[in-house]
Amino acid sequence: MAGLLSTARRLSRSKGFVAAGTLGALGGAFLYYDATNEDRFHRQMENHFKLTQTAHADHLTELNKRPSSALPLRADLVKDLKEEEFDVLVIGGGATGAGVALDSTTRGLKTALVEYDDFSSGTSSRSTKLIHGGVRYLQAAIFGLDLEQYRMVKEALFERANLLEIAPHLSGPLPIMLPVYKYWHIPYYWFGIKMYDLVSGKRILKNSYYINKEQALERFPMLKKDALKGALVYYDGQHNDARMNLAIVLTAIRHGAKAVNHVKVERLLKNDDGKLIGAHVKDMNSGVEWDIKAKAIVNATGPFTDSIRIMADPGTTPICQPSAGVHIVLPGYYAPGNTGLLDPATSDGRVLFFLPWQKMTVAGTTDASSDVTFSPAPQNRDIEFILNEIRNYFNKDVSVRRGDVMSAWSGLRPLVRDPAKLDTKSLARNHIIEISPSGLVTIAGGKWTTYRHMAEETVDALVQAHNLSPKNGCVTPGLLLDGAHDYDPLLYIHLVQDYGIDVDVAQHLASTYGDRAFVVARMCKMTGRRWPIVGTRLHEEFPYLEAEVTYAVREYACTATDVIARRLRLAFLNTYAAHEVLEKVVQIMGKELNWSSAESRRQLENARAFINREMGQEARMQSVSEVALNLTREEMQQAKDRFNQLDRDRKGHITVNDIRRHFRDHGNKIDERLLHDLLNEVDLNKNGELELAEFFQLYSGLKNGQISQNRLVRYLDELHPVSVTRSGAKAKVCKTSDKDVSSFIDRMMKRACID
Repeated sequence: MAGLLSTARRLSRSKGFVAAGTLGALGGAFLYYDATNEDRFHRQMENHFKLTQTAHADHLTELNKRPSSALPLRADLVKDLKEEEFDVLVIGGGATGAGVALDSTTRGLKTALVEYDDFSSGTSSRSTKLIHGGVRYLQAAIFGLDLEQYRMVKEALFERANLLEIAPHLSGPLPIMLPVYKYWHIPYYWFGIKMYDLVSGKRILKNSYYINKEQALERFPMLKKDALKGALVYYDGQHNDARMNLAIVLTAIRHGAKAVNHVKVERLLKNDDGKLIGAHVKDMNSGVEWDIKAKAIVNATGPFTDSIRIMADPGTTPICQPSAGVHIVLPGYYAPGNTGLLDPATSDGRVLFFLPWQKMTVAGTTDASSDVTFSPAPQNRDIEFILNEIRNYFNKDVSVRRGDVMSAWSGLRPLVRDPAKLDTKSLARNHIIEISPSGLVTIAGGKWTTYRHMAEETVDALVQAHNLSPKNGCVTPGLLLDGAHDYDPLLYIHLVQDYGIDVDVAQHLASTYGDRAFVVARMCKMTGRRWPIVGTRLHEEFPYLEAEVTYAVREYACTATDVIARRLRLAFLNTYAAHEVLEKVVQIMGKELNWSSAESRRQLENARAFINREMGQEARMQSVSEVALNLTREEMQQAKDRFNQLDRDRKGHITVNDIRRHFRDHGNKIDERLLHDLLNEVDLNKNGELELAEFFQLYSGLKNGQISQNRLVRYLDELHPVSVTRSGAKAKVCKTSDKDVSSFIDRMMKRACID
């Protein structure tokens, strides 16, 4: 209740909003809360939801019993959406929408949720992976005497502890190191970090502390040593954001909510008085359309908030100002497995995190105004900005290379617009709740960590606004999420011992599905090997199993992209590996969902397009133009044609598998060791793939005489003769010894490393 009234006070003081009963500033829409009647509103809410502490505890205990029933089929959920009338219809399946659905259904309200794409397909799967109160916001609160930001941090720190409690398999504490390079920064940062501990109160994860230079370098040996004085270490939470979002949705479904992904709201339905009574929706998989009837509709669409607001009340003034944040993924060796790094002051004044995640390294983020789009894509300039900031913090002996970026993504933060502020980085992540003249309840702004509290306030507001009668008050604090009921940190050992699964695979299953990991294990097929006994991997470098694709369909995965991006996190971790497993993923899903060959091809194409555009492959290709080459347009096209002979899937890179397939298709047998040698000779950044930029460099070297010949080009030329222009004349690729080729390649690699 206190949090709800705090939000009401924020709203009544915000320059961009007006009090209840006043029209105009929002183009006809108005805020439900009236600051002058807070006490009366408080009393009404208390009387309506009052439960004794004993009754609340008993009810929560009952809800926290592990559900034994299987999840309903998607087809059954769709059938219920068509036939039933609901108290609450939530639009949006991100963290906030899922939280509202869970809060509403556990209060006894009949609840439905629809999501245009997949659950967590938007911003909620593209975060920094932190569960945090916001060190930056606390700094602004203390030194700027900003009470609102202080309240937001305090609220977020409470929610941080709650989230780690209700989903221990998906989250945990992470130490983050803040390097100090000036002596006077030590007391300055120490005070701020200790205040962070103090505001956490009893729910502190672990106490922060100071370490000297030697200890800092022991923890993070790649740090720049010059002028390093020491470091401060504090603790925040980290989670698997997309899986956390899905766990909230699955928990809501198990408690009775009807939540369906890939369902688009075409228009909102109104009665003769202009009040909302439902929505006309379309199943994006089948194309079937129908009406969903509901007493209250919640708009929880994040960056798309204004599109639903305008649909409900045409002419309303936009309130959402999206901000794009780009993250990149680097190999795991770039950061210690148990410590993150915080750069408190980048070259443009923002904060940069450098964190271990899923045995890889996540770095970000940027912050810039953005247009609303369903397919936000990282730009090469944003990736280079992050890489340059990392270089500034790392030892000069460490080469931070563009080719080491395994994946990159852009997420749109749904910041609430404040006309008094010009830049997005100065905006706090506050949220607002608005109730329009048509009755649409909009929850806008906020951040991942506070999703539960935002949902609680939203359901409080809609119950009051639409005169609904819940059976009980909010019970989501302490309500265990799907997979947490019987989870134990040593659960993975039982998977290894009982099923004969590889240790790293067992750890992955336990930290992804919690106590549901045994269901996945029972679905695994025998490998036919001595070890592991069960569990065939999708990709040899990652712990994901083929059985998980089948299980993902049970968790409402409808497309190949749903699987590689959100049920498994492969697209976020390594785009090359994601491309390599796609055919197998489509094959398994096609069997489960009875896809035709045409549908399987469409799924494959859509997933590849998603990886190329939204996971950074196109940004990688942007960097090709930055490579200094001495090729004419015709010669570049010639090189590209040769490249495409191998990259038939249009992934943007060539692997050993591509070379093997090319020679096999032309009836040529080639030694496996030679295959790897051919790729290694031209793989300048040693990431296991040959990219177009590297292929251009190879052809440029051939033309300029820096490379007299190359075995890969020679073998391709034997299959498809093409001449290479050198110094303005036509010259056929010469045959020289492998020793000479290696010598030239070595020189070229050294030159590339220096550059």
